[in-house]
Amino acid sequence: MTDEMDQVFKALADTSRRQLLDLLFAAQGQTLGALAARLDMSRQAVSQHLAVLEAANLVATVRQGREKLHYLNPVPIHQVQARWIAKFEGPRLDALADLKARLEGDDHG
Repeated sequence: MTDEMDQVFKALADTSRRQLLDLLFAAQGQTLGALAARLDMSRQAVSQHLAVLEAANLVATVRQGREKLHYLNPVPIHQVQARWIAKFEGPRLDALADLKARLEGDDHG
């Protein structure tokens, strides 16, 4: 799983790849040409970024005739959230609840 996570973090580290994910979030099933036009990038550059996203399993593709449609796969992002973010939320939320109670004068919590 570590190698998979490494690929996800590598893929998310690049602004252009995050923009591609945002575009796919907004409208699933886009072609390489449509994505390249929206990012003002060459098809070759977008293709290379999509390859990194596919290797990280963040993008899935489906062939439809001669076109290849790209779809966002949110599962790896959810796994990052579950493993690296969620475990820090509990203590933070407890601290905020304690602060709220103190500010409101509730010393019983």
